[in-house]
Amino acid sequence: MLVERENAYRNTHRLERLLTKARLKYGQACLEDLDTRTSRGLEAVKIASLAHGEWIERGQTVLIVGPTGVGKTWLACALAQRACRLGHSALYARLPRLLEELRIARGDGTHKRRLLALAKLDCLVLDDLALQPLEPYGREDLLELIDDRADRRATVITAQLPVEHWHGWIGEATIADAILDRLLHHAHRLTLKGESLRRSSAARSKPSSETS
Repeated sequence: MLVERENAYRNTHRLERLLTKARLKYGQACLEDLDTRTSRGLEAVKIASLAHGEWIERGQTVLIVGPTGVGKTWLACALAQRACRLGHSALYARLPRLLEELRIARGDGTHKRRLLALAKLDCLVLDDLALQPLEPYGREDLLELIDDRADRRATVITAQLPVEHWHGWIGEATIADAILDRLLHHAHRLTLKGESLRRSSAARSKPSSETS
């Protein structure tokens, strides 16, 4: 009993440490709470398969696409949380902010070290891809990020822009081909649909006098 208690304590402590380092936007998100109704475009079988974590072991990519407010970020955080529960390191980052941080790192001498640290993560969430135009430095850093992880480390990407338009967003044809070839190889695609959960939640919280 003492050994089991110590083992449970260590596992709990490790999970807490992994979740703290992951910096998830939605720290309480977990796949068990996911709404897999058909109207949202999610397949319960596919989510159950992802929950086993084989995609993490194989260094595969999960692409989550859909309009704003449908729960893309929440789902991405739930996948990263699952990775932590399976004992893997993870990190959540909004791609526009991460690319800006890497641009600054070019000037202070920490750029290479930052890329190496990101490459070592078992699961990296890149939220809000294609939310704003891609600068030349961002294009290069995105290629480095994806190339370092392709078939070695798992990556979760969310975007409002459909995958078929990503090539045009990246801009430079040669770099776009290289990025998409690595991203789409063995990728799991999840397309969410439906009304914004934020709007529906706000509507439910309004007093009846305001909704009449």
